[in-house]
Amino acid sequence: MSPQAATLESTDFQSWLRSRIRQVEETLDQTLASIDVVPGRLHEAMRYAVLGGGKRIRAALVYAAGEASLQSGSAAPAQQIALDQAAAAVELVHAYSLVHDDLPCMDDDTLRRGRPTVHVQFDEATAMLAGDALQPLAFEALASMPIAPALVVQAIQLLARAIGSQGMVGGQAIDCDSVGRVLAQDDLQQMHRMKTGALLEASVLLGGIVAGASSSTREGLTRYAAAIGLAFQVADDILDVTADTATLGKTAGKDAAENKPTYVSTLGLEGSRELLHVLREEAHSALLPLGPSAASLSSLADYIVGRDR
Repeated sequence: MSPQAATLESTDFQSWLRSRIRQVEETLDQTLASIDVVPGRLHEAMRYAVLGGGKRIRAALVYAAGEASLQSGSAAPAQQIALDQAAAAVELVHAYSLVHDDLPCMDDDTLRRGRPTVHVQFDEATAMLAGDALQPLAFEALASMPIAPALVVQAIQLLARAIGSQGMVGGQAIDCDSVGRVLAQDDLQQMHRMKTGALLEASVLLGGIVAGASSSTREGLTRYAAAIGLAFQVADDILDVTADTATLGKTAGKDAAENKPTYVSTLGLEGSRELLHVLREEAHSALLPLGPSAASLSSLADYIVGRDR
């Protein structure tokens, strides 16, 4: 068994996570236009999509990676603002992707985060436009970060690559093309590294960029991000067959019903749980050189893996 990286006590981690959720949701509330601003219905749909709950794991990864990377041990005011904006940016992108994934032309889902999906609550055209508008708003948030211009450019390039045709959108395209097919584990892994893992990995690396991570710290963050990005999807696939709709906040069992390739369909439930354990150990191993400053990242790895219980 690999050595265990330093983690926060359970109560400390929950307190830390609640604090970071409050931070990013305050930033998101300030970033999103008011419903009083024209076009009001579009802005209402955008706020509905973004502010309607969620675990904010991607934002938490930004903050935790920032903490692990700070040279001084604490963020300067400008760095804290930048971390808030980077955390908001990944949540805006995540919300846009969910709005589009739920559309009738994609997954045709009616429930998200325990509420009607955006196209059900509003209409299909408004949902599409809301997703379209959330994506550039994310890049506006990154472009406004009060840090060195070179770091801003790095952050924008990183997020753009993570969500484009060789990242999140490309993974979704492969997913759409794979319905009804049996994928080899390597092919399944590639699809999920793009569809789900790319944005999670970008969230970790954005925190490092904003905090001015050293090259050695970035190397550890990259290894951690690769493991945790895949682990998140494996846990999701397990939850799809073990949890109910009320627990998930979205329709349970939909992947199996639509004959989509998943880790459970490829490896079985126990095989998927074994892979999840291996990925958790890889994540912890990657953080060992970073020491106690990476405790929040380590606790997040356990939190992500523990979702299947």
